[in-house]
Amino acid sequence: MKIKDLINEAESLPVEERAMVVDALLRSLNPPESGIDKKWAAVARKRLEEIRSGTVAAVPGE
Repeated sequence: MKIKDLINEAESLPVEERAMVVDALLRSLNPPESGIDKKWAAVARKRLEEIRSGTVAAVPGE
């Protein structure tokens, strides 16, 4: 199968299935690293706790 044919076939899929194809392709290029994901989750939990406790103030996006 040629690349153009493959792309045309993928484009004909329903949006949910196209998203699954894109996700799989991106993961094959840049596999997730669970260690890094765990560190980011820890940082996110810490920041959320700081906001909830009032230690830091949220800044409006505008």
